[in-house]
Amino acid sequence: MKEEAQVQAERNKGARIDYTAIAESPAFQILLAKKKQFILPLSLFFLAFYFTLPVLTAYTKVLNNPAIGAISWAWVFAFAQFIMTWVLCSLYSKKAASFDEMVEEIREEAKQ
Repeated sequence: MKEEAQVQAERNKGARIDYTAIAESPAFQILLAKKKQFILPLSLFFLAFYFTLPVLTAYTKVLNNPAIGAISWAWVFAFAQFIMTWVLCSLYSKKAASFDEMVEEIREEAKQ
């Protein structure tokens, strides 16, 4: 293990990374576009869903109606926020794997 780290350190000693070239590369631009295309709608959905509860409870009485027995729609909506958070986290975790693959390809291109 230690010998591998030393060999890698010696290999990288003379290597300079051109971050400007990486940032301007088509592969990196595609990565940024795909991340933006995925993250922006999910973030907007999250914010809209999250702020709907306090807005509806503050300005309307629609969530005060009973949903199931003595449980009001406000409680159902609040519980749904937990579910939404876990679902969005799972979606991002799965999508991040494809982003990581793209990053590895960009790293390989940068080494050449």
